[in-house]
Amino acid sequence: MTAPFAVMLAIAVCTVGAVVSLLASRSKVAAGWASFGAVALSSGLIFLASARVLTGGHDLPESYLSLPRLGSSLRIHVDGLSAVFLVLVAAVALLAALYSVRYMQHYKDYGVGRYYPHFLLFVGGMYGVLTTTDLMFFFFVFWQLMTLPSFALIRYENRKRENVAAANRYLFMMQIACVLVMMGAAILGRGETAPDGGLAKYDFDALGAAMPGLLQADAGAVAAALVLMLIGFGIKSGVWPFGQMWLPDAHPAAPSPVSALLSGVMIKTGVYGLMRSFFWLVPAEAIALFPAAVWGGVLATLGAVTLFVGTMQALRQEQTKRLLAFHSIGQVGYIVLGMGAALALVGQTDQGAGAAALATLALYGALYHTANHATFKSLLFLNAGSVLNATDTQDLNRLGGLMKAMPVTAVTSLVASFSIAGVPLFNGFASKWTIYVAAFMGSPWAGYLAVYGVVAILTSVLTLASFMKFFGATFLSRTSDLVARRAARGPMEVDWPMQAPQLALAGLCVFFGVAPVVAYGVFGAALAGSGSGLGAMFASPMTQPLGEVLPWSGLQVLGGQAILAPLVLAAVMAGLLLAAAGLSRLGAAPRRTAEVWLCGYAQESEAHRYVAHNLYGEIKHRFRWLGGASREHVTAPGAWPGEVPPGRDVS
Repeated sequence: MTAPFAVMLAIAVCTVGAVVSLLASRSKVAAGWASFGAVALSSGLIFLASARVLTGGHDLPESYLSLPRLGSSLRIHVDGLSAVFLVLVAAVALLAALYSVRYMQHYKDYGVGRYYPHFLLFVGGMYGVLTTTDLMFFFFVFWQLMTLPSFALIRYENRKRENVAAANRYLFMMQIACVLVMMGAAILGRGETAPDGGLAKYDFDALGAAMPGLLQADAGAVAAALVLMLIGFGIKSGVWPFGQMWLPDAHPAAPSPVSALLSGVMIKTGVYGLMRSFFWLVPAEAIALFPAAVWGGVLATLGAVTLFVGTMQALRQEQTKRLLAFHSIGQVGYIVLGMGAALALVGQTDQGAGAAALATLALYGALYHTANHATFKSLLFLNAGSVLNATDTQDLNRLGGLMKAMPVTAVTSLVASFSIAGVPLFNGFASKWTIYVAAFMGSPWAGYLAVYGVVAILTSVLTLASFMKFFGATFLSRTSDLVARRAARGPMEVDWPMQAPQLALAGLCVFFGVAPVVAYGVFGAALAGSGSGLGAMFASPMTQPLGEVLPWSGLQVLGGQAILAPLVLAAVMAGLLLAAAGLSRLGAAPRRTAEVWLCGYAQESEAHRYVAHNLYGEIKHRFRWLGGASREHVTAPGAWPGEVPPGRDVS
């Protein structure tokens, strides 16, 4: 079975599964397991196709339908780059489908006939977008197959006006993005015939083959086309300022498994489009004609602004899923920064191999953080879904003390929080380290990269602060009245179909944090299997940035100028913890338990708890000009600050 045929078969399985789940929708459980079975089968096909490509198999693109009058053809191609993104979609979809089986029973007043069919079509549409080589008609078809079902999923709770409004805004922005990308393709096509006469006019390979001549004849047209693609795919990926227009409202509105798909993998189709446009559309032999350094500066600047603004806006949020949605914008900024650094450095071949190697390292970092964000952000949305399932609220001000009631959710939330904040030994640190190294070591060729590297590091500190609020307000603070009432009814921890995906994703966060060499190996294979465009330069042995693999699962970069050794770091941290524990026992100080001092008040109440609204007040005040106000904050008469009155709870 060839990789393109496996992808087409996976899309067909999703389509058939949508029909089956619709027929079984009278039973939520039966429809859920039918959907999971279809997703499992389609994911297996995607894993098979991707493994074939990443292990050295090179299947030629396959054509299934031609529309010569439109200049389009249904041509499917799976190379190393698309294989990486396909694996992410298939893995997260599989876990989200399993999570949905139990989670969707949470919706007592809504059936699943509008959920599982759209879920499956949504997944199939993403497979199509990631593998079609047509940038016109069939791109439009697969884009709509991805967009329209996800629109229906966002407005699943259609009795809530805010959800319908969020879905409408999402649909409007996605259609604008689609039109802009197609306009860019139309400019590049410009009515010319493909050089070999065998490809459709708007086929990606045809556009790439015609690019050198177009760069010489009309560089302004190429620039205009790339601007349109940058905006179109930028809207989809959520970069500033476009992400703020739709993402923070759409992602929280959807059911949590869909939020995991939207934030974890759907916005990555925009990242994939940006990589395809700026790295694989221009042939390597035309690099001298392509202003790579200029476009690299644009992308790096956009990435730095996006990561800072998105994270600062997330710090202001007091609703779990809205906070996570803003952080999706911030984390995409890291990816775009890595892409910008790679593009800025890839053309510096006249300065020696160092710049080219750092360009490859930066692209590794962008790919690595794409994969890591899919992992920890999907996990965080599933964690938020578990909390919502148990408490019926997303309001951080009403939560507190869930650690004992929901230990599995709490531990996996802690792992995900450490990962997104870039704490060492977790996967977010490994990918951010790669981007930092490329930015700082690449500053001799592009001085602004060092500045953006500093911004990225400081933003990671803000991310840690934000997730101290998220985790602390939810799991560590004193038990809130709401949680106490829920706990009195019985166990709050979610069932195994919801626990298993969280544990699997948490395990991946740890594994790729302590064994980054595995991820680097996958990305090396991906670039080796994506030889067209500038990918050939990144895949060249002369541009590989990695030295020998260290025996403690680490690696060296550029002859040992930068070394990442997670297991050594783990050993050092363990030694320091043991030393601290030993010192604390040497004094033999007595321990005692005392009542909390309440300033003379006799009894504890909600007014005596620190809530999310009370944290980082000065920072939020100083940076309020960035926008992103917390919409769910309402103060009722006689309520403590931040309390949402009954009937106003956002869930």
